[in-house]
Amino acid sequence: MTVINITQTSRRAAIAACCSPQSTSTFTDADAATLAKVFAALSDPIRLKLFTLIARDPSQEVCACSFVDELQRSQPTISHHLKILREAALITGTKRGTWVWYSVNAEALSEVREFLS
Repeated sequence: MTVINITQTSRRAAIAACCSPQSTSTFTDADAATLAKVFAALSDPIRLKLFTLIARDPSQEVCACSFVDELQRSQPTISHHLKILREAALITGTKRGTWVWYSVNAEALSEVREFLS
């Protein structure tokens, strides 16, 4: 039986090679807090569906009035969930008359995609 003697230096080199970071970019506490807010906003099924409806709309803009029938929820409930998505910077709203039209915040979505890749 052959016994392999690994020196302390070669052991450290093996650990460094095995455990070196996959990315050179830094991930700050502020980045973590921002992403946690985004993921918390999307963790609710209603908000996830709202976000998906807005993101997949061909016009890239959806009136808040269309969500009530689609989700079978009251307008105050829809407004509450839209507010959380806005606070997480996932969507933006533009008021036109009585209604607000929502669109996806492309910059925020790009940052999330970058983190996940």
